[in-house]
Formats: sequence, C-alpha cells, structure tokens
Amino acid sequence: MKTEIATLAGGCFWCLEAVFGRLQGVESVQSGYMGGDTADPTYEDVCGGDTGHAEVVKVVFDPDRVSYADLLEVFFATHDPTTKDRQGNDVGTQYRSAIFFHSPEQERTAKETVERLARETFSKPIVTQVVPAGTFYPAEQYHAQYYDRVGRRNPYCTAVIDPKVAKLRQKFAARLKEGA
Repeated sequence: MKTEIATLAGGCFWCLEAVFGRLQGVESVQSGYMGGDTADPTYEDVCGGDTGHAEVVKVVFDPDRVSYADLLEVFFATHDPTTKDRQGNDVGTQYRSAIFFHSPEQERTAKETVERLARETFSKPIVTQVVPAGTFYPAEQYHAQYYDRVGRRNPYCTAVIDPKVAKLRQKFAARLKEGA
C-alpha cells in the first residue's frame, strides 16, 4: 500500500485527531508540533506561545482511498480558517490555521482549494497559511487519541470536539470508517 502524509494545523490537535482518525483511507493520525524554531518542544513550551510552532496532526493516508483534496475539504469544514491565531477560545499562534505541504502537488492543491473556498464558501478572508512542511515533533504520548480515551470526561471535549465530530458525521457520513 502506498501512503502519503498531510500535516495540518487548525486549532487544538485533539480536535483534528478526532476528526481525521474517523475517515476511511486514513491509516494513522499523530498529534505534534511544526512550524517553529525550537527543537524538541514540549506541550508547555508550545502553549507558552514563544516557540513559533503550531499544534498539528500528521495524517498518514492511502491516496487510493482518500485524496489529499478530500482531506482538505474535511479540514476546512471542521475548523474556522478565517480567524487569525485562534480557534474559539484557544488563542495564540500555536492555534493558527495552516497547511504544511510535503510536495509541489500538495502545495498546488492547497492553494487552489483556498482560492476556490474563498470565492465559493467563506464571506471573510481565509487566513490559513500554506507553507512547506518542516520538522515534525511528536506530541507527548498522553495526547495520543485523547478524545477517544477521555472524551466526555473532559468538558473541553464535550464543548469543542463533540460538535466537530457531529459535523463530520453529518456532512461526510459516506467517508467515515465503519463504527466511526
């Protein structure tokens, strides 16, 4: 099986992991950090806002089952790409909207998607950065599959992630893994 990587930032990585992990063709989703200058940052470092890193997810996917363009469609439908350095109450550059491309084809697809959605879907300007992927730093293990492990026991998950997963199920039901 041939796989590719998509690296996306759209607020809290728990949210993105919960969304992308439910899609057919997605082999794995890993939370981490990218886009800054600090080597081997910790969650506390990134939350401090001084590393330049964003919370990201590294999505390993089978392009024969889900296209990069399809992943971007889900990405833009499940976060607000019109708010600079924030998603809801999560504020700071670590919560920015960004697409970290891994190839010229991904860059082209990302830019075309942003241009199309700016014309057709969003009334406010899209502030999503489209930038080359850098070094991916995995998040600490306790972040892995956070929503699936903790879910309703965390008020943040019920207030912020539940609506994103519900929107995913409503809008992209045919693309979900069985039981997702």
